[in-house]
Amino acid sequence: MSGSRQQEVRARDLRTPIARARGLGSAKSGTDHFWWQRVTAIALAVLVPWLVYLLVSLVGADLDAARAMIARPWNAILLAVFMLALFWHAKLGLQVVIEDYVHTRTLEVASQLLVTLACVVGAFASLYAIGRIALMA
Repeated sequence: MSGSRQQEVRARDLRTPIARARGLGSAKSGTDHFWWQRVTAIALAVLVPWLVYLLVSLVGADLDAARAMIARPWNAILLAVFMLALFWHAKLGLQVVIEDYVHTRTLEVASQLLVTLACVVGAFASLYAIGRIALMA
């Protein structure tokens, strides 16, 4: 649109700047993203001390003792919740970084797909490993 055409359109538009900005789209989806990022961060903050305790208790243990420790129901459940929160939080954080710093649309979409795929594969692989250890012990 040429400069004179833009001025003409603005002259006919009697809305205030805030009214024009409100018409640019919905901000509702960002709220969900914001809250899920905070929820996963809190879950990770609660679970990291437990994970550190679990890992420190395994210092010097052999493979069978480590498997037995992970196979305990509460440890397996908490480890699964930790991994889900970890990959979800990572996906949300990387999504924001890509949206903010990647300005080529095709590269942005490809990056978002790659991050989503990597997080889904990582989460499923982790859950599979935890389930296998917990159910085979």
